[in-house]
Amino acid sequence: MNRLMTAMSATVAAALSLASCAPAVVSQPAVTYSQQPFSDRTTVPTPPEDPMPAVVWPLTGEDATDASEADLRRIAIAVKIANTPKARPPKNLELADIVFETYVDYGVSRLIGIWQSNHPEEVGPVRSLRPMDTDIVGSFEGPLVFSGASPGPLRDAVNSPQFVLAQDLRDDGFFRVNYRRAPNNLHVYFDDIVAQSPGLAAPTRQFDFAYPAESATASVQGTAASTFHIRFSRNAEPEWRWSDSTGRWMRYERSDAHVTRDGVHLGADNIVVLLVDVKYVYSTLPKSLVIVQNNPGYVASDGKYIDITWSKDSRTGKFVLRTLDGEPVLLKPGQTWIEVVPKSGNWDNTWWEWS
Repeated sequence: MNRLMTAMSATVAAALSLASCAPAVVSQPAVTYSQQPFSDRTTVPTPPEDPMPAVVWPLTGEDATDASEADLRRIAIAVKIANTPKARPPKNLELADIVFETYVDYGVSRLIGIWQSNHPEEVGPVRSLRPMDTDIVGSFEGPLVFSGASPGPLRDAVNSPQFVLAQDLRDDGFFRVNYRRAPNNLHVYFDDIVAQSPGLAAPTRQFDFAYPAESATASVQGTAASTFHIRFSRNAEPEWRWSDSTGRWMRYERSDAHVTRDGVHLGADNIVVLLVDVKYVYSTLPKSLVIVQNNPGYVASDGKYIDITWSKDSRTGKFVLRTLDGEPVLLKPGQTWIEVVPKSGNWDNTWWEWS
């Protein structure tokens, strides 16, 4: 009996010992969860759309995403265009991507139109070569088209790396219109120019452009102006007037609107002014010196202009435009006219004025 009681006591003690070592049971409080409505949730913001088009025309900076591969491969064709009163109005100059205006002999100005985003059927009137032309268009990689040249400049052009096509050289595509007298009635067909320019490539981008357009350097930093007047000589006084209605700089020859053969008033989204020294070569021919470093100039967009410096390091080098602080100048996408204006060295005391 005592043994039985002793065994039972031991069993009870062991059970109590194990119970004291068992973990406590913890009851979690009841929690009710409510699903947040979808419309109240915070979403990741959509990144802003890149304002620069995926593909742009190299000479204008405008949207070219809808252009075909063949269009994008078009060469840049530079054509010398007469600009005397008897030579005006020009044909299809409004379709040029870039137009240069230069001072030439007898105090008149002459134009170099450059077409790439558009190749019209014809342009004109085509006129003669001048000593600085190959330096001006050397970076565009396409043909320089002209008719007539003094022996020295013609020899220099033919012997340079510049690809040239000219009536003097018996190249194809030149024809005369019947509504104007010689020498201002010579035009050229672009299809014939392209056919004679095998192996030439489309140009690379020449300038920096602003995206969006309203962030162009002159638009943001410039001084307001309504007109830019240039006096190359008593024979050439072009003027640019800002137009709020068109949002462009509109061109005039003295007080007359400068229009094309089709009645289009010529205008520009940007005006670039390159101030140059002039050197006389072959005795009497003025040559604007464009292969220089840090020459002064101006850029105008959206009714404002800024002072700049510009450089060109070689015949095939590009024009580099910088602010006075050394920052790249951003042009407004669109058509650009480049005024090559003598600051010294010409016989006619050229002057210019912003107002």
